[in-house]
Amino acid sequence: MSSKSPDTMLPNEAERYELQAPPSYHFEANRREFFKLLGSGLLIISASHNTNAAQESGTSKRPNAHDLPVDVSSWLHIGEKGKISVFTGKAEMGQNIRTSLSQAVAEELCVPIEAIEVVMGDTQLTPFDMGTFGSRTTPIMNLQLRKVAAAALSALLEMTAAQWHVSRDGLVAQDGKISHQISGRSIAYAALLKGQQLTQTVAAEEPLRAPASWKVAGQSVGKINGRDFVTGKHRYPSDQKLPGMLHGKIVRQDSFNATLVSADTREAEKILGVTVIRDGNFLGVTAGDAAAASRAVKSIKAEWKSQPQSANAQFFDSLKNAATKKNADAETSYEVGSVAKALETADHRLQQTYTVAYIAHAPLEPRAAVAQWSGDKLTVWTGSQRPFGVRTELADAFRIPESRVRVILPDTGSGYGGKHTGEAAIEAARLALATKRPVKLVWTREEEFSWAYFRPGGLIKITSGASKTGKITAWEFHNYNSGEAGIRSYYNIPNQRCVFHEAESPLRQGSYRGLAATANHFAREVHMDELAQSVGMDALEFRLKNLDNDRLRGVFAAGAEKFDWGKAKADGSRGFGMGGGYEKLGNVATFVEVAVDGDPKTVKIIRVVTAFECGAIVNPDGLRNQIEGANIMGLGGALFEAVQFENGRIVNGRFSKYRVPRFSDVPPIETVMLDRKDLPPVGAGEAPIVGIAPAISNAIFDAARVRLRALPLVPDKMQLSSASST
Repeated sequence: MSSKSPDTMLPNEAERYELQAPPSYHFEANRREFFKLLGSGLLIISASHNTNAAQESGTSKRPNAHDLPVDVSSWLHIGEKGKISVFTGKAEMGQNIRTSLSQAVAEELCVPIEAIEVVMGDTQLTPFDMGTFGSRTTPIMNLQLRKVAAAALSALLEMTAAQWHVSRDGLVAQDGKISHQISGRSIAYAALLKGQQLTQTVAAEEPLRAPASWKVAGQSVGKINGRDFVTGKHRYPSDQKLPGMLHGKIVRQDSFNATLVSADTREAEKILGVTVIRDGNFLGVTAGDAAAASRAVKSIKAEWKSQPQSANAQFFDSLKNAATKKNADAETSYEVGSVAKALETADHRLQQTYTVAYIAHAPLEPRAAVAQWSGDKLTVWTGSQRPFGVRTELADAFRIPESRVRVILPDTGSGYGGKHTGEAAIEAARLALATKRPVKLVWTREEEFSWAYFRPGGLIKITSGASKTGKITAWEFHNYNSGEAGIRSYYNIPNQRCVFHEAESPLRQGSYRGLAATANHFAREVHMDELAQSVGMDALEFRLKNLDNDRLRGVFAAGAEKFDWGKAKADGSRGFGMGGGYEKLGNVATFVEVAVDGDPKTVKIIRVVTAFECGAIVNPDGLRNQIEGANIMGLGGALFEAVQFENGRIVNGRFSKYRVPRFSDVPPIETVMLDRKDLPPVGAGEAPIVGIAPAISNAIFDAARVRLRALPLVPDKMQLSSASST
């Protein structure tokens, strides 16, 4: 892990590249089928998959986040009728970045936001992008498009000055036109260009408008095309249709890592229009409609072979055993000073263990894809956070160059880090290859719960020491399996050791909103309360005493003021707690009030206050939505979400058994947004989620003197009372 100050870290610099679940399929090489598709001749495919990387990035290596095209025309085009098309590989998953990116371009190009049309997530049209994750869109893509728009405006001004033989200093750009103040002449951008491409190069340090002078950015702008989503006009990936399209379904394994031994498909093949496709462990069907495909799948008698697998409790026991081994394999993420010496001289010492369960993403829209082969080229419409990553997966699966694969992302019904991989796209493409017809495949909710990947479960062990005056002197932090994002303490501690330990996971695991930062902040912020109690200090006072970061101090202070921290309890059943931190350049502090009553005890969340700061705010309304949405999503993982599994099967893989937050669970949420126009804007998709779980745990302890150190907090410990039942 980087030893930089948290203030200087870029998103994801403090973690491995987003946790990636391994590919699901390894198709057999059916030479007859593939040569029938691709034709005769010699096919040579490079293992590095850089078939068209040079075209995308202008380099000979695979592009990355910093290898961006430098010409304006790759990013922006002004049409003859004045429509401005902007191109980005980012994906819209409901976080409303289509709007904030439009604001960025409109601001720098001096045009109304209505003139902007953002083309997103199309591997044939947009520049390469690593993916929509890690809160990268605002600090990286928003900034890039601002530079592109500024460069485009500079080119337009130069063209006008040359055409009119006037000084550029006398020209003013406004509402898509350039005017000459002295002569009174004006010309629209479109009329100036007459359809030709801008050839301007984007400078690394392109002059940009200061946030203090923003007129379009910095304002609350409604969601672009919002009406289409409300009325049902918008077509999600699961709504896509093509002429002559078939519908596909997959025969799923009866447990994880099972091998297909045999399959009786005779009944399925009797159904009119059904085709059965088998390729190694892959077994699927196509039919003229989804209902017939479902009947066919249910009629297939498949025999699977698998080894015995573990259950929930065994996983945490294995992590506890690993935590007791002094020589366990580990990667030291960060170390400074001497923790051992500091613990020897500490006035107060504390050691505790915290656990977090596996949880599911449960996106509103399950995975879906439509695949079509045209000769030797494949086009897939799907929902993903990584269109170029899915393109690579498809090229790998079918042993073709990436240049023959196009991935198109319609705006998608949520992802939360769960749609990095292209399982549905690969499945639909394999069925389409066999039938030579377009195939649509939509996962069921049960498939989404069982065959997607999960947020990793994990165990965290913290050992700390503090002086009588409340200064933390020693901090040792071990994370087993859940990940290293947010692992380093942002408190000022002279002696620290933070270590991430990999472990063998019984479930397929991968990215989730905030990654491991949610788990690491939960353990750290609950431990901070426990340590403050040992020292005999107020939780807020203790934090501020050990916190030098002015931005973090600012959100804790602002949140505490709004929450009225320190007020007397109304009665013995009320409790107050806090949690906060720093993640992806965003700073958050969340305060919670709970009521704990009865026997058995019931917990009701009364009130939530979150203070958040992410530099200059691009869209206040959009930011508020992100903060509130993160808190609501965080309630689930904090209170009741947990994947139950046994012997290679998910046993609660439907909404009737896996509870996510309901309207009745949501308490009043108040947001305090600190607009730092002196700082560049950064992302807000992940950081706001990390404070809610520790704040609830600390509030429950304040109310009931019961310390809960495992997520979720409520099952098997307490009961949940609806927030609305006041």
